[in-house]
Amino acid sequence: MKRILIPAGGAILATGLLAAGLAGTAQADDTLAKDNLTTSAANAKAIANFWADNNGAALKAATESNVWDKADVAKLQSKGGSTTDTKPGSTAPIGEEKKTTVKVQNVNLPKTIGKVFFVNSKGEKKWCSATSIQSQYRNLVATAGHCVYDTANNTDVMSKWVFVPGYYQGRAPWGVYVGKQAFTHYDFDVYEDYDRDYAFVTVYNGVNVTGKTTKVTPSEYKAHVAKGGVGYVKETTITEAEFQAGYDKYGEDGPYKSKAVDPKVETVAKPADVTDKNVDAYIKGEGPTKGVQLTGAEVYKSQYTAAGTGFDNGHKFERLSTEVPISKEEYDKLKADKGDGKFMGEVRAQLGDDKKTEVAWFKQQFFIKKWIKSTAQVKYWVEDYYLVDIAAKDAGRLGDNVGGQGFAWNQPTGKNVRVFGYPAAPHPDGNKNYTGVTPKWCYGKTSAKLVGSAAKKIEEHVALKCAMTEGADGGPWLYNYSNSKRLGYVNGVTSTFNDQDSNGRVDYISSPYFDGETNTIYKAAAAAWSGKVV
Repeated sequence: MKRILIPAGGAILATGLLAAGLAGTAQADDTLAKDNLTTSAANAKAIANFWADNNGAALKAATESNVWDKADVAKLQSKGGSTTDTKPGSTAPIGEEKKTTVKVQNVNLPKTIGKVFFVNSKGEKKWCSATSIQSQYRNLVATAGHCVYDTANNTDVMSKWVFVPGYYQGRAPWGVYVGKQAFTHYDFDVYEDYDRDYAFVTVYNGVNVTGKTTKVTPSEYKAHVAKGGVGYVKETTITEAEFQAGYDKYGEDGPYKSKAVDPKVETVAKPADVTDKNVDAYIKGEGPTKGVQLTGAEVYKSQYTAAGTGFDNGHKFERLSTEVPISKEEYDKLKADKGDGKFMGEVRAQLGDDKKTEVAWFKQQFFIKKWIKSTAQVKYWVEDYYLVDIAAKDAGRLGDNVGGQGFAWNQPTGKNVRVFGYPAAPHPDGNKNYTGVTPKWCYGKTSAKLVGSAAKKIEEHVALKCAMTEGADGGPWLYNYSNSKRLGYVNGVTSTFNDQDSNGRVDYISSPYFDGETNTIYKAAAAAWSGKVV
C-alpha cells in the first residue's frame, strides 16, 4: 500500500495539526506492525543453542540471503525530488570509542555491525547484515525487513532469528543475541511494500554457549535423548574389512552399516540357496553363492509399504529401514532436503512432557532388497554417538558490549554515507568478488532524487553507487560517520541490488528513504524492553 506524502514547506503545519487532532492513534494503527520472534526466554535459549552448538556448525552452514534473483537485478529509475513528511531529526549514538590505529583500507570498521542468522520457510539457514542501534534498553538491531519477514511466506517471521555482532567463521566474540520482537511498517508486514523494507528488532541479552561432548554407546545415546538430552550421530566411512569385523561383534543392531551406493550396480536374481541361517553371510558378501551380496535400494515410504516380504528383489528390507536417532542439526537439514526432494526418508521430532518442546529427533529411511554382484560399490560406515552437555552464560546487553549507532530521518538526499555489509553472492554474470567472511564498505553521495523500480514496485528509495552483492542486504547506511569514533547515524539499510549499465554486474544498491513514519517505528522499538535468556 503506497502512501501519498505531503510535500515539505507550508503543508507541514497542516500535517502537524491533523496529527495532533487525532492524538496520534490513527498514525500508529496505520504505520506500526510488531511480531514476536520468540515465545519465551526458554525458547530463546534453545535458539541460541541451535546456532552455537558443535562449535557454531549451524552458523557456518548458513548462506547469504537470496531474496533477489538474477532477473531482479535491473535498472533504477528516477522518481523525483526527496520528500519529507516531518522535520529532519536524529538520535545520537551510544558507546563512543577512542581513536584507534587499527584500520581496514583506511576505514575503521564499526564494532556494531554483524550478521543476522535465521531459518526461512524452506528450512534453509540464511544470513543478512545488520547493526546495533541506540535504544533505551540497549537491545536493538536495525536491518532490512526482508531479513526478518519471510517474503516467500508473508504470514510469518523468520524462525530462529539471532544477531551476532563481529561474526567471523562460526565465532561470536560478543555472544549470540536472540530476537524477541520485530517492529516494521504495516505496509511491509502486510503488503510487502519494499518502500518500507526495514525492521528494528529487540534482542535478549547475549548468550555465550559452551558444550562438553562425550562419546557414548548407542543405548546410552538413545536413553539420553529420550529424556530430553542433547546429542548427535556422526558417520565415518570405513573399509569392508572393518565393517565385517564390527558387524560380527555387534550384529545388525550395532553401529556398523552398509548399503549399495553405485547406481550402476548389476542386479541379479536371488540365489536359490538363501535361508534364514545364511542371509547374514549374504549381507556381508560371504554367502554360499560367491560374488553375490544382499544390500538395500532406498525408496520412498509408499514404495516400501507396497513392497512384499521375503528374500526376493524388491521386497522389504526391514533391517535397514529402522528408525534411528539423529542430531537436531541433521534433522533440520534432512527436513529441508525433503522439501527440496533431496531426501526420500522421513524425519520425526519427539516432544517432551510439555508437548511443545522438541527433545529428540529421528530419521527413518526405507529400503527394498537388492541382490547385486560383488563388483558393485558398497558404502560401509560406523556410527558414533555423542552427548552434549550445554552450558549458557549471560553476555550482557548488546549496546553495553558493542555500542549502538544513532538514527536519523528526513535527511536531505545527495549527502555522503558510508555503507557496511557482508557481501557474498556472485554478480549476475557469475563473477564472485566476495566471500561473505569479512565486512566490506562503500562510500559516496546518495542519489539526489528518489529512485524506484517498476519490477519491484518501489517508488521511494535512495541509491548509492556500490558493487556489493547479496549478503550485504540489511547493512547500515551511516550518515555523518566518524572514522575515529566508529559511529554515525543509521539513515538507511541496504534493500536492493541493481545493474545500471546492463553489463551483468551490480553497480548500485538502494535503501528505503527514512522518513517520519520510519521514526515512528524506530521510537516504538527503541522503547521496548527484552530481558535476559539466562
